[in-house]
Amino acid sequence: MTTRNTPNVAFIGLGSMGLGMAKNLLKAGHKVIGVDPSMPAKSAFAAAGGAVASSPDLAARQADVVVVAVVNASQVEMVLYGENGAVAGLRKGGLVMQCATVPSAFAKSLGERLAKSGHVLLDSPMSGGAARAQTGELTYMASGTAEAFAAAETILAATSAKVFRLGDAPGIGSLVKTVNQLLAGVHIAAAAEAMALAGKAGADTRAVFEVISASAGNSWMFGNRVPHMLDDDFTPLSAVEIFVKDLGLVLGTGHELRLPLPLAAAAHQLFLAASGAGWGKLDDSAVVKVYEQAGDFKVSSEKR
Repeated sequence: MTTRNTPNVAFIGLGSMGLGMAKNLLKAGHKVIGVDPSMPAKSAFAAAGGAVASSPDLAARQADVVVVAVVNASQVEMVLYGENGAVAGLRKGGLVMQCATVPSAFAKSLGERLAKSGHVLLDSPMSGGAARAQTGELTYMASGTAEAFAAAETILAATSAKVFRLGDAPGIGSLVKTVNQLLAGVHIAAAAEAMALAGKAGADTRAVFEVISASAGNSWMFGNRVPHMLDDDFTPLSAVEIFVKDLGLVLGTGHELRLPLPLAAAAHQLFLAASGAGWGKLDDSAVVKVYEQAGDFKVSSEKR
């Protein structure tokens, strides 16, 4: 039964993060109708006890809240307003909780469009990756009206460890996520460059990792991504292509503001190089392969 505490949820995007989020909503007692073009993703969600629908509008007709966990603004546009889009099926007053990394201007415009059709938007991009999506420990950078936060309250609680309420208008959350992605992309690129220097110079890269992890040069991304480089294991958790997109969004925002972002631009070039070499679908830590290819060496080493 739909209640204020357990609204029915149409969950669009059962990918590496979305599937974990949707499963946590099931555990919290929500009825969740999943939508995804991938049959394996839908099957996995159904096996966890979720319902599935063939299109966003059919899912939205059964829901009070539509959660959108897709890749970019064009996909958000498609699932909400394209053929069989969710907005057409969502009841008046229903909430759209938009979690993708999109330009701030897009999120602001989306809020205005939804308001005209009698709907509410929570601009709620997220951070934490697949691992924290599975454990329900994401961080949300959210903005929207008090009504939007109230409608999303139990959804946020079931999927996150921390929710930042950044303002009462859509667009603010997405702007803060843009800043986060600038740092995340630059930190991964810097970690790859640092480990490449160590590896090319002949240092014990595992020892270097241990030292930096206990020193001022450490960062969350260094600690999280360098082990992938050391193991030469680039199973995708967050792909190179994600940062091609997100750092492109960062640079686009800088262009609009006429603000130079040289560090973001350099990191973007590194991710573009990795993608151009055919590594776009590998884990984003595979940017280190650009250095390895250029210098004919490996950062990876045997575990001690």
